[in-house]
Amino acid sequence: MAKIATTLWDPAEHLASEEDMVAYLEAALEEGDPNLIAAALGDIARAKGMTQVAREAGLGRESLYKALSPAGNPAFGTILKVVAALGLQLHASPAPAKSAG
Repeated sequence: MAKIATTLWDPAEHLASEEDMVAYLEAALEEGDPNLIAAALGDIARAKGMTQVAREAGLGRESLYKALSPAGNPAFGTILKVVAALGLQLHASPAPAKSAG
């Protein structure tokens, strides 16, 4: 039986445009999982360049990696700084009505 070579899939390698990054973050926000949202921001930051994002957010690169890792638990202020450094905005809209049932 032949061995199958696999590689880890890195979402940051597929976030080539601002539209890709926005769609990726929107999908994470729709899931509503704080860890997924932080991880998505981390992927986007890596795609843009973690050093640059950390500098623009006024944070240390290592602390930013840690905060935006799947095990991280960043403060909301950190999230807002990272979103701004990424050139993105968070928006609110009414949630879809829940169906009775």
